[in-house]
Amino acid sequence: MQQNNPVSSLGATQALPRGQDDALAIDGLTVSIGGVPIISNVNLRLGKGECLGVVGESGCGKTVTFLALMGLLPSAARTSGSIRLGSREILGLGEGELEAIRGRSIGMIFQDPQSALNPVRTIGRQLIEPIKLHLGLTTEQARKRAVELLSLVGIPAPHERLGAYPHEISGGMCQRVMIAIALASEPDVLIADEPTTALDATVQLQVLNLLKSVQERTGLSIVIITHDLGVVAEICDRVTVMYAGRTVETQHIPEAFDLPLHPYTDALLNCLPSLENDGRPPAFIAGDVPIPGQVPPGCPFHPRCPRAREICHEVMPETRILGPNGGLVACHFPMLEDSDA
Repeated sequence: MQQNNPVSSLGATQALPRGQDDALAIDGLTVSIGGVPIISNVNLRLGKGECLGVVGESGCGKTVTFLALMGLLPSAARTSGSIRLGSREILGLGEGELEAIRGRSIGMIFQDPQSALNPVRTIGRQLIEPIKLHLGLTTEQARKRAVELLSLVGIPAPHERLGAYPHEISGGMCQRVMIAIALASEPDVLIADEPTTALDATVQLQVLNLLKSVQERTGLSIVIITHDLGVVAEICDRVTVMYAGRTVETQHIPEAFDLPLHPYTDALLNCLPSLENDGRPPAFIAGDVPIPGQVPPGCPFHPRCPRAREICHEVMPETRILGPNGGLVACHFPMLEDSDA
């Protein structure tokens, strides 16, 4: 059946439309090290009060994108494009200006909290220091704020935990401490990099519920970097899919799960276990994500794509607006076109 699916092209490098409610806007972001591109032409939007999931296999450039945003890449990295926090361009700022933004305007929860926390500093010291630095509070005021934050993230006996070291608490508690540190200076944007990795299912749900609760109470804008599509379905408003250092699809939830646009998104969804597959194991995606410097010409996904045709081997697809809900996809033959025939 023919559907009314408006299609327009944004061009391979043209910026996405900007909105007045964008908390974060990334346009044409490219990062290279030693002349080798690590990510190329990444484009995404994060609205105020929105939760955006960023998914893809390991090596797709998810973490590198947001380390570039934070100014935490090695000095050998070369970046170009645009990163705007609200109305302010932050790509290319000096270290002093970035230090004033990190923690204060943008908080980040890093992967593996037990490694990210300093093992020789108490929880209290690691929490109080950014509060004093960014909010200008006295030590006593900062200590009171630290107790409030630990209580907010569900840590029992918060006064006592201030004197504990990271190895003295569980992985789930360390993750909660990392969330408290990221929220300490009341940022506008929170970047959560694999916030539920290595946590058991019960603790994962607690952490997700905590992030959702904080967002509802504060209006925080959140980016969740994850491999877990279940996490995206649970907490996110939209999802951006990355492959080989590029953004290939952005859609609202649940449309991304019901009508994926890019064959890679469809393949990721087919890898999920299902109660409706008659006991058969989940599918898998043949091949591997290309490593930087060895990305094939044309569409990077074409060696693994069952829909690939000759043009896919030669021409990089432009990003198009597709479907009644304004999804974005970089594909010559997107999935939704099947339903239009």
